[in-house]
Order: sequence, then structure tokens, then C-alpha cells
Amino acid sequence: MDSQKPKPKYPFRRSQAWFGKQDRDGFMHRSWIKNQGYPHDEFDGRPVIGICNTWSELTPCNGHFRQLAEFVKRGVYEAGGFPLEFPVMSLGETQLRPTAMLFRNLASMDVEESIRGNPIDGVVLLMGCDKTTPSLMMGAASCDLPTIGLSGGPMLNGKFRGKDIGSGTGVWQMSEMVRAGEMTMDEFTAAESCMHRSSGTCMTMGTASTMASMVEALGMSLPENAAIPAADTRRNRLAQLTGRRIVEMVNEDLRMSKILTRQAFENAIRTNAAIGGSTNAVIHLLAIAGRIGVKLTLDDFDRLGAEVPCLLNLQPSGKYLMEDFYYAGGLPAVLRDITPLLHTEALTVNGHTIGENIADAPNYNREVIQSPESPFMPAAGIAVLRGNLAPDGAVIKPSAASAHLLKHRGRAVVFENAEDFHARIDDEELDVDEHCVLVLKNCGPKGYPGMAEVGNMPLPPKVLRKGITDMVRISDARMSGTAYGTVVLHTSPEAAAGGPLALVRNGDMIELDVAARRLHVEVSDEEFARRRAEWVAPEVPKRGWYKLYVEHVQQAHLGADLDFLVGGSGAGVPRESH
Repeated sequence: MDSQKPKPKYPFRRSQAWFGKQDRDGFMHRSWIKNQGYPHDEFDGRPVIGICNTWSELTPCNGHFRQLAEFVKRGVYEAGGFPLEFPVMSLGETQLRPTAMLFRNLASMDVEESIRGNPIDGVVLLMGCDKTTPSLMMGAASCDLPTIGLSGGPMLNGKFRGKDIGSGTGVWQMSEMVRAGEMTMDEFTAAESCMHRSSGTCMTMGTASTMASMVEALGMSLPENAAIPAADTRRNRLAQLTGRRIVEMVNEDLRMSKILTRQAFENAIRTNAAIGGSTNAVIHLLAIAGRIGVKLTLDDFDRLGAEVPCLLNLQPSGKYLMEDFYYAGGLPAVLRDITPLLHTEALTVNGHTIGENIADAPNYNREVIQSPESPFMPAAGIAVLRGNLAPDGAVIKPSAASAHLLKHRGRAVVFENAEDFHARIDDEELDVDEHCVLVLKNCGPKGYPGMAEVGNMPLPPKVLRKGITDMVRISDARMSGTAYGTVVLHTSPEAAAGGPLALVRNGDMIELDVAARRLHVEVSDEEFARRRAEWVAPEVPKRGWYKLYVEHVQQAHLGADLDFLVGGSGAGVPRESH
């Protein structure tokens, strides 16, 4: 009788559709895995944990992930799980051309299909360099299994001639000094190995650290995930604890959709403002929300975050670096300071609410993490601009901008694409001064393609030599989270899609008024209509990923996901492979 059969040791798992079958197919699934030396009892129904690894020597920020994965495996085994590591496309910001953003959605497809197509009950996402974090979160969200994020951590502080230098931010600063004749090329080259002296991601509040902070603020990682340096052994400890926790999450059936709620995204938006986070977080959070089915819009970033004070005195907006941030208390300290702005009841992956996680978070250094009563910058969240130049919106990061340029009217100096910009910006005959507005076209999702980080355009040398360090710049591109300046980004619709930016010409007067959220070009509707009639759309790529991407990518204000990837398909077991 059935009642006399021994009860299974574990409840039925998704992975048992592969490993639990007592037939020819079960034989094949188990036998081929056993060629790696696994004993038979690994297949007895214990949770199978997929470790999604973006390790690659071509992605320097993630170069230590082989070791990190071993600590995750330790934790999985300790908690009674069966860890199986798998690779997905790795997106290195510093090496991958034309831009890692072009491949974010492709990598997300790799993640999604790898999870769905394999015997996996829960997932640990190993992520670090800028686009690996959103791509893994997006792909996993479309499957909605129990999932936990683990970032690789930032590098140690850069050290050059007795001073701290920050990755990315120091590059932009020193390269401008070279162009202005204030630094020699030999000095510039000497700083290379001094800036990046350990494994890990940029140690400024660039996109990698911003997105690691977003993962923690969303509740998708254990506390302290964002700031522990990659070289600190406490990162390995966190990895081991993450491995333990994912097994418990599978046992609890704690899926991503239970954590990535509307409240969680609102917490992330406010956190991004409080840390002076990257503008790139806007696009990535919109895309992740689209995958999990949470309605999030560009206006939410302005409504929820624009008036939040920036507490973190960190480059590129401030002085310190991520190592200092961790020693000061890390993200939990910031979250505790902005507790009144948070949905403290939001659930996190450790099974506690975010309010419970931060209730006793200490702050060890008020110079690094300043108080809400005396913030580093007041009302420093991302501002959303609109007007006839950006009907669907554009963004600016006031905390990284020059206060005197936040309201400005100037003559447009137009560059049709990035190549045109680089060919002419150093020309001493270029008709430009510090009052002009630099306008860069055709660098958006379709235009580059991939929406490259070219929006923080270097200034003309003849302006730099006057001691001018900032000008108003407008484009449909992104900029590195490590960059700074009065830079208007993500102008939507983009030029390559026929947006108004495509129609701007040299000499047009442009008005920027951040307080009024206005971005306006002084051109009549009739003149715009005449110019539009003359506009010729760029050619669509002929084949491959470029073609698929350009034909289906959404505009920046929607998160630049592919239209057919929005939403998810769950993690139902596919039909048998034999």
C-alpha cells in the first residue's frame, strides 16, 4: 500500500523532474553529472542551487569570482543543498565594445534561459561590474525562483602620490588636466596601476557600487553586501552566509516576486538619492521592475527621490571612497538615517524586514555618512526634465552638477555622433565658449547602438585653459556613474528614433532650468516640422544581435529593455530533452 512506502526525505523539488526520475531519462541526468565525482545521495531531493557566475578575465571587476563561488558552495553544502555553478555572459565595462549596455538584455536572456532550462531550485547571482548586476537581476526576475544576490565588492582605495584617487572619477579629472597642459602623459600613465590595486569594482559611487547598493536596498541581498571591499575576507564570509541562506529560501519558497514589490522599488529610489547614486540606476531599476511586473515610471524617480538629501560624501560627488564607506557603517547606516522615508515593512532575502535589518545599524564616521539634519547635499536626487527637447523625459544628477549651471541659457554646439565630437572638440577653430551648450546626438539605445557612456563629453581645451571645468552638456547617451558635471542624459525619444534632439542645429538657443524641470530649445513648431521633413532615419543593422536589438529596444524612459522581454515566463519545467 502507498501508506507503507517510506516518506521522501525532502519535499518535491523542481530539480526532481530531472534527478528524481527512476527511468532512462533520470539515469542520463544523474549519470552525466556523476562524471564530476558527485555521490548518488546528492540527487536525493536536496535543493539544487545554481550559482550564476559572471567570472571572466575580460571583466576585471569580476576576476575574483572563482574564489567567491567556492565560499558560496561551502555555505550551500553546510545548509544541506547541492550547489552547481554555471557561467553566463560577462559584461565588462572597461573592455567590451561598443558598450556593455548593448549586451545587458542579451545577458539577461542567457541568465533567464539558463535558469529555466536546468535542474535548479534556487539561484545565487554573482555580480559586480556595472551591467552584470541588472542583467542577472532581470533574467532571474523573469523566472521568479528563490534568488539572492551577491556582489563582488569594490576595490581598495586608489593611492597616487600620497592621495586617494577614485576609479573612473580620477581618470576624468586627470585626462582633463593632460588636455589643459597641467599634467604630463608620463604622470598620467604612472597613475594607472596606482588607481586599481586590488580585485573588485570601481571604488567610487559609480554604477557598480550604485547597483550593489540597489540590490541591498531592494532587499535582494544580505545586509552589508554593497560596501565590503572585494579584498576584505568579510566578503568571503558574506558569500558563505549567502550560500546557507539560499537553501533556507528554497525551503521557505521565498521567491523574487515576494521581495521585489512596489515598496521595495520606492525604497531603492530614495536610497539612490541618499547615496548620490548613478543615473544609470534609473534605466536598470525600470527594466528590473518591468520584468517582475511592478509598475514603475520615470516620474517616480523625481517624485520620490528628488528632494531626498545626499548623505554620502563620496566620489564623484564628494571626497571619500567605498572602502571608507564600509568602515563608516556601509549602506545599513545610510538606510537607518533615512528610515522615515522607507517602507520599513518591506521583506528582504534574510526573512526579516528592512526595518529590522537596519534598526541598530551604527554610524562610525559622520564625515563620510552625514546626517539628515546636516546632509552632504540637500535635495540631491535625480531630477527628471521635460520640454520640447525631451517630451518623454531626460535626467540630470544635481549632486554631480555645478550649481550655477542648473539654470542656464546657451547657444547649441551640435555634434551628430561620437565620432563627430572626437574629430572636432579639440579644434581651436571650433566656435564654442563656456556659455555654450554641447549637444551630442545618436548615442541612445538605437543610435550607438546600446546607449554608451559618452554623455559626459570632455570640454574643449580652449575652455579648459580658462580654468573652466564644467559646461552644460545634453545627449541621448548615458554617462559613467563615476563621472560628474552638469550633464543632461537619456533624452527621450532619442535622436536615432526621430526625437527632437535629432532636429537641433548649431546656434539654436537651449534653456535648462532644473528647478522648473524644464529642457527647452527655442525653435518653433513650424521650424521643427520643416526640419523633420528633411530628417533621414539611420540604417538598421543588417544581421545578428545588433539587428534584433535595434528593432526591439525600448526607449530610455522605459528602461531600454527589449519589448518582447518585458514580463516573465516563470520557471515551469520544460519538456524532456530525450
